[in-house]
Amino acid sequence: MGELAQKICKLEKEAIINMLNTAYAEEWLAYYQYWLGAKVAKGIERAEIAKELKEHGDEELKHAEWLADRIIQLGGSPLLDPNEWKEKAQCKYEAPKDGNTEILVSQNLVGERCAIARYQQICEKCKDQDIETFRISEKILKEELEHEQEMEDFLTDFKYY
Repeated sequence: MGELAQKICKLEKEAIINMLNTAYAEEWLAYYQYWLGAKVAKGIERAEIAKELKEHGDEELKHAEWLADRIIQLGGSPLLDPNEWKEKAQCKYEAPKDGNTEILVSQNLVGERCAIARYQQICEKCKDQDIETFRISEKILKEELEHEQEMEDFLTDFKYY
C-alpha cells in the first residue's frame, strides 16, 4: 500500500481486505448466477428478463473489478482461487436449476438484498476512516438498490399475468 494510502486509511488494513474479499467473492457468484440465469430463462417475459439478468451480471462483474483494484491498492490480494468464493461468500450462490423467470427473479432478489446489507455494512465501517473504500462501496450500494427495485418490479408484474 502506498505511504499516503496508509495514512488515509485509519482502519486495520487486514480487516478491510477481509471484508472486501468477502464482497469480491459474492460479486463473482452473483455475476455467474445472473449470467447463467439469463441463458436458461424460460417463461413469462423471458426475453426482457434475460436481458435484464445479463445487464445485472455485467454490473456485478464490474463491481468485482472495482473491489479487486481496491484490495490491491490496500496491499492485499483478491481471492485467487474460485473454489474460495463459495467458502468466503456469506451471500450464497443459488444455482438457477429451474429456468422459470419468476423463480430466477426471486432467487436474484434474495441475492440483491444480501448485497445491500453487505455494502451498507462496509459503508458504515469505512465512512469516517477509509473514504476511498467508502466511496467505492457507496457506488456499488447504489447499483444494488437499483437491482433490488428492478427485481421487485418484475415480481409485481408477474401478478398481472
